[in-house]
Amino acid sequence: MPIRVQNELPAKEILERENIFVMDEYRAVHQDIRPIQIGLLNLMPLKQDTELQILRSMSNTPLQVDVTFVNVSSHESKNTATSHLNQFYVPFEEIKEKKFDGFIITGAPVEQIEFEEVDYWDELKEIMKWTKTHVTSTFHICWGAQAGLYYHYGLEKVQLEQKLFGIFEHRVKNRKIPLVRGFDDYFMAPHSRHTTIPKDQIESDERLTILAESEEAGVFLVMAEDGRQIFVMGHPEYDRMTLHTEYMRDKEKGLPIALPKNYYPEDDCERRPVLSWRSHANDLYTNWLNYYVYQITPYDLMGTPF
Repeated sequence: MPIRVQNELPAKEILERENIFVMDEYRAVHQDIRPIQIGLLNLMPLKQDTELQILRSMSNTPLQVDVTFVNVSSHESKNTATSHLNQFYVPFEEIKEKKFDGFIITGAPVEQIEFEEVDYWDELKEIMKWTKTHVTSTFHICWGAQAGLYYHYGLEKVQLEQKLFGIFEHRVKNRKIPLVRGFDDYFMAPHSRHTTIPKDQIESDERLTILAESEEAGVFLVMAEDGRQIFVMGHPEYDRMTLHTEYMRDKEKGLPIALPKNYYPEDDCERRPVLSWRSHANDLYTNWLNYYVYQITPYDLMGTPF
């Protein structure tokens, strides 16, 4: 897929080295088509890593995608250079009058804090309310999924006894739903979180449909409003070394951290992890862009269809 990004975005050069087609601004404006407008609210601390991971995950469809990176004004990022944010990101206030075909809300390392205690919670609530009228389909990831289920449906997260950390097997529950089209019966996906939303809470709300789950990791994929709201409890966008980086970081800090499950060959952290989830991650993003964004959104982007 031709992903349209700013010419100077660092992720652009990396994606091109991986033989992923990234379209620069000059070429994009000379094509007589309307690109899909995707907003990405990046709440992760290492924003450049997340940019690369999600752009890579959206790179397997022929659709042209124009990505706008969005940040919140009520929180100061300490792990990403201010120059990068100023050059490539726009605050929500600057795009709130615009319409988007799709919108992604990432995870964030604040899951052990009550939602109301997160410093940007009020702004995030405003954004989630805005998506209901300005976005065709919203894709929530990990903590973003927990926050969305709490805001939209009142579901409470619960603390896990220990961090859910590793690569886990999941089962597709209803393959007739286009979001999981092309999935195998069982697939692998990464998780890295301290909290969860219990299955019985989700099942008790008839507006929500569970599409995939894991015996070890719990519910993985939930859909509402015919795909207007999609919630992914893990991190399918993670690259090969992301869990390794998290593991070594926490280990060096002396934090209690176990080896990520089903990740290192023979549980040896000196060995290169096996990449076992990329194909299904690509299918997930491709299906979302095709069936819940491109096939639904109007050609003249006037607002969310009802």
